[in-house]
Formats: sequence, structure tokens, C-alpha cells
Amino acid sequence: MKKFFFLFSIFSFFACSNKQQVDLIVHNAIVYTVDSSFSTAQSFAVKGGKFVAVGTNEEILLEYEAKELIDAQGKAIFPGFIDSHCHFYGYGKGLQELDLTGTKSFKEVIQKVVEYSKINTSEWIVGRGWDQNDWDLKEYPNRYELDILFPNTPIFLERIDGHAALANAQALHLANIMSETKVNGGVIELDLIPDQNNGSNKLLNLYSNSEIKNVKYPVSIPNGILIDNAVDLVKNNIPKSTQEQINHALLAAQKKCFEVGLTTVDDAGLEKNIINAIDELQKKGLLKMRVYAMLTDNKENFDYYLQNGIYKTERLNVRSFKCYADGALGSRGACLLNSYSDKLDERGFLLKSASFYDSVAKILFQKDFQMNTHCIGDSASRLIANVYNDVFSSVSQSHLSSYRWRIEHAQVLNKDDFKLYESIIPSIQPTHATSDMYWAKDRLGDSRVEYAYAYNDLLNSSGIIAIGTDFPVEHINPLYSFYAAVARKDLKGYPENGFQMKNALSRENTLKGMTIWGAYANFEEKEKGSIEIGKYADFILLENDIMKCDITKVPSTKVVTTFVNGEKVFSIQ
Repeated sequence: MKKFFFLFSIFSFFACSNKQQVDLIVHNAIVYTVDSSFSTAQSFAVKGGKFVAVGTNEEILLEYEAKELIDAQGKAIFPGFIDSHCHFYGYGKGLQELDLTGTKSFKEVIQKVVEYSKINTSEWIVGRGWDQNDWDLKEYPNRYELDILFPNTPIFLERIDGHAALANAQALHLANIMSETKVNGGVIELDLIPDQNNGSNKLLNLYSNSEIKNVKYPVSIPNGILIDNAVDLVKNNIPKSTQEQINHALLAAQKKCFEVGLTTVDDAGLEKNIINAIDELQKKGLLKMRVYAMLTDNKENFDYYLQNGIYKTERLNVRSFKCYADGALGSRGACLLNSYSDKLDERGFLLKSASFYDSVAKILFQKDFQMNTHCIGDSASRLIANVYNDVFSSVSQSHLSSYRWRIEHAQVLNKDDFKLYESIIPSIQPTHATSDMYWAKDRLGDSRVEYAYAYNDLLNSSGIIAIGTDFPVEHINPLYSFYAAVARKDLKGYPENGFQMKNALSRENTLKGMTIWGAYANFEEKEKGSIEIGKYADFILLENDIMKCDITKVPSTKVVTTFVNGEKVFSIQ
């Protein structure tokens, strides 16, 4: 017996000494690898920030030993979530401004502005998040009450989608916006003042006193509502953020993202100075978030990046341009083939000429940059899809995967146009469907709404979808997107049978859209998006198994831990 024990001890000693040393072992888990066969595992090992082994508990624990050993206690582990369309920097910046999300009336907006003014330290009052579609009176507000309360303080309040804004008289004055001001690809809404008997002096405070005396009635004046390109006329006059404010915004956004399991964000529209700030913070080890940067389609970005080419580091990838074809459905800026059902004299509009998109596509194709274009309406979607396919006509079918051009949102399509997506990646945001479903039918009518938010139809056409949240337009939590994609309901469980359920996605396809397909859309599927040997160890542990639990539990599911490069960046404990 003693001899047996001695031999067993010798065997155990050599077995332990032959184990490979790694940095981290996670075991006793349900690991959704999201590999090509969508397999599950129990355990994995991490070394140097990458997965070095994936398998059963016995396989990993027998072959490896680690400085850190995590017992997952049977909980589910997933690849880190990729948000394929969001506004990471804009969200962080907004955390320092007035939040109007969820306001139920314009009166509540006014109350929040007044309260915020007491703590505001800036010369401007800037906010975002109101949505007139959530109010009992579903009409745009105007500037006049803000003018009375804040005659000398410029105020700029963006709608939830960023495609419309309300500006008071002082903000309009600083932007030199008058009744006769015109803007291509946008609208400056006007009110008609018939005479002097309705408080016109208050309404005309955009003008100087001498001009008021000489006004000939009736007269039209800006009422403060700006749509699409008109928004920038005021926005460009807001003082630029300092470097300290930019850094603070990025780090604040990172904290919130890690809390909900995001390890990569695709920021849809960035300026060069913000990309430089991201790069610097990442190199200092302060910003650990991986960022796929879509460049804003402005002259500075075109001049610099088309000259210098794609820029790629371990955590930053700058290889795409974000273009805007049209506006938003909620503000009737989405470009439709036919009139809005609830406003028959409007069809929306393109933000730039059709020739602009054609010329940009040809340049980006030559320079090997990805083109990602915002399209909401069926007219915009058809135009851009045809522009893409015209460019791709010179490419063999076997080489089309080298381009991976995307249409962002792809919200409303004509029933005949899904076939145009065979070589295009739809970048979708499922919570848009459950946010818009209350009024989308009013905007589009019965026949068109059937082909709106048609995510399963898009998947069948393209073979792949990339899923994002579009935060801060929608909530930052990607599990809300998962729930909306699968259940097609809002967080209150409405509607009972789901919204247009034929276009609901399966749980497997939704998870792929939030992980490996998102990585593919970013040309990064060999680096991330699944738990496989050689890939970055970006993963999350959830309190519920979202692939098996009652779907109603998904939105309230908490992220227990978030890891990037094998480093714990968030823990609920």
C-alpha cells in the first residue's frame, strides 16, 4: 500500500510539473464558443491575452495550471459583445450634458432645462433625447417659451435620433439663421405670424428692435425646429470640447459599456481629433475598449485618411467611412419612394446629391476603404444599394468578401429590393423596431410597414447581419437588442404576440450578429467574435443563460464579469 501511494505521488508530481503555465483558466461553465459549428465547451485557458485552449473541464485542468482559476459555477459564458453601430464618443459626451431621454411632454423638457440651468457651467445649454412621438401631443415643439425663460443663453436640444433639434432664438442668432436662410438636405421650420395682435414682439425676438418695427405682416420666422443638415448650422457654433473633456467622455463611455458586456464598439461617425484621442488613451493603457472607427465623411477625414490609408492597432481599426443618405423616420427625414402616409406632401429627402454617393463609392473602392451608409427610407436604400452593386460589378463573386460594404439601419425596404443585399451587409438595430412600432404604421401605411425592420428577410438575402444598439439613440444594453430581435416586444411585453414576428431572429443568429458576424463586418473575424484558440480573450459571464432561459428574463439579465484580452475590466461584485 505504501509502495502504491509512493508511486501515485511520483506520478502526480510529474503530471503537475508537466502542466503548461497560463495566465487564466475558467472552468465549470457553459461556454458558447460561437465557432463555425456553434459548439459549447466547459473550460478554456488564456495566456498573453489570447485563448490557448478550449475544451472540457478535465482536458483543461489536466493539461494547464494558472495564476488565476475561475469557477464559473455552471453559468454561461459568451464572446464579448460587439456593438456594430453606436456613438461611443457621443454617448460619453452626452453623459456630461442634459439628458432628455424618456420625457413625456414638452412641459417636462422645459422643467429639465430650467433645473439643469442651475448647475450648468457652460455658456450654452446642450441636451439630447426628446421624442415628440412619446408625447400625448405628437407634434414638434417650438422655441418661444425657451426664448422667454432664457433670452441670453443659447439652447440646443437634439431629438433622440440626432436628426432634428430645437434651438432657441439666441442659438439661432449666433448661427445667423433667418427666415430666408436655406439649407440643402435639411429643413428650417417656419411659423407664419399674420399680424401684431398675437404677441408677435415675443415671437420676433430673433430680430433686433429696429427690424421688429419695420416688419411687414404677415411674416414667417424660424420656430426653432431644425431637421437633418439644418441641425449642423447651430451645432457647429457650440464651443468645441477641450482635450480633458474628450478624454473624460471616452473613459466614461467605456465604463458604461463594460458594465453591459460590450468589448468592441463600432463608432459610427468620428472626427480625426477624436480618433487621435482614442489612440492615445489606448496606448497609455487607459482605454481598453476595442474601437472600430467609421470616419465622418468630411473633407479633413478624406484628405488625411485617403492619403495615409487604413490605420490598425490591436484595439483600434480605422478603415471605413460613414456616409448619410437620408434622415430619420421619426422626423420624416427618411427618403421614401412614395409620400408619407401621415403627410402626403412629403417624401423626405437625400442629404446630398446622388452623384456624391457615386463618386465617394468609387474613391473608397480604389483606396480599399469600407463604405457604410446610413439608410432609413426605401428610396435611400435602393439608391445606395445600386451604387454599391455598380461598383462591385467589376469584382468577381469570389472576391466580394474582401469589401464587406454595409448599409447602416436598412429600416424600410421596397419588397423588390431585398435581392440587392446579396453582396451587402445589413447593419441593424433591433430595438429600433420596438421603439418605432407604435407609430411606424402611421408613417408608412399597411403595405410598406410589412417590409420595414425586416431583419430575417435581410438575413436571408445577405447571409449575414451585424447587430448594434445605436446608443444613445437607443439604450446601451445589448441584451435589449437580443430581446427585441427574438421576441419583437418592448420591455413591457407589448405587443402580446410580438411585432411582425415573421422577421424575428433566432437566438443563435442574434448571438452571431452580436459576436462573430459583427467581427466579420469589421474584417476582424480572425481576431475576435468567438472563443477559439488564437483569438483575443474577450468574453463575458452572464447570470442567466440567454440561449435557454425564458426570453422575458433576457433584458434584466446582469453581466457578472467582462474580460478584454484576458483582463477583468468589470465585475458586478
